[in-house]
Amino acid sequence: MNTQNLSLAELGWRPLLQQQLSFEELDSGFAARVNAVYRDRILVTSEFGEHSILVSGILDTDDTEQRATTGDWLWLERDTLKPLRLLERMSLLKRTAAGTEPKTQLIAANIDTLFIVSSCNQDFNVSRIERYLSLVMAAHIPAVIVLTKADLCDDPDVYVDQAQAIHRDVPVVAVNALSADVIERFRDYTMAGQTIAFLGSSGVGKSTLTNSLLGEQVQDTGGIREDDAKGRHTTTERSMHRMAHGGWVLDTPGMRELRLNDDASGVAELFADIEQLKTQCRFANCHHQGDRGCAIDQAIDDGLLDVRRWTNYQKLQRESELASQTKAERKKAAEKWGKEISKFSRQHKKSRYT
Repeated sequence: MNTQNLSLAELGWRPLLQQQLSFEELDSGFAARVNAVYRDRILVTSEFGEHSILVSGILDTDDTEQRATTGDWLWLERDTLKPLRLLERMSLLKRTAAGTEPKTQLIAANIDTLFIVSSCNQDFNVSRIERYLSLVMAAHIPAVIVLTKADLCDDPDVYVDQAQAIHRDVPVVAVNALSADVIERFRDYTMAGQTIAFLGSSGVGKSTLTNSLLGEQVQDTGGIREDDAKGRHTTTERSMHRMAHGGWVLDTPGMRELRLNDDASGVAELFADIEQLKTQCRFANCHHQGDRGCAIDQAIDDGLLDVRRWTNYQKLQRESELASQTKAERKKAAEKWGKEISKFSRQHKKSRYT
């Protein structure tokens, strides 16, 4: 990739970033955007080309959110390339890493549009797309649902309709990731200075889409296994690449298990209908488990609320709450949550036979 003579605007620079800097800083340094993060080094691009800098000084910190991630903007000392500032982000996508302790893991920063990728086969899963969308909405990043392998499906509209029903304001696009028209279909999102990213499970076509938008084979691709439609990991790190129309694409590793962080605002926004229903319960302390005058139970019985959607809402809400709790609090809450799910399942199983 030729990154010589690129302007800050072409790299994705915004006026809000400029406003963070003092006159003294403007005289002594320059801006560089993070292309990739490794264990002890960071690859950045500036108006002067590519630079490899050590993870040191302000970036070598125990505060996860103050570490650099792909898409970040750094202010570097002009002569030494020493990181002087991590500029305030316009958006930050993060998750809770796997493990017993809820540690934050940064995914990407300063993304203009996030594409949630699924495929028109057995990998398609509404609850999983809701999980991804909750995370993206919490980061306040505009989202688009992309359904790949539409050319291999007898009726892709079936998948499109299900995806569109998740949220009326989130566009849904069905594509053949290998098609020559992919570049034009994504044109509005990929112009100079724009940054996009793909998020989805392994094997759904993220790397294929990246290669199509770049017009060259940059990322390795791997097919979905025929027996279960589950994909193999092909991308193992996050990196940024310049696209045909001048924008930037950030490819991410497949994330079949994506745990939410402690920001529950995305769940509330995605499930705004359920949040509204909860306010209509007869009693303010309703547990939504057969309580008298429960609006949730009534909506389920009337066929206005799908049990799957209600259950997934509860799961994502609880997961976000657990991410902000101590270990002891999480253990106690998990035991209570298990009892609540069992009670809910018994209640609605019994109602179907009475």
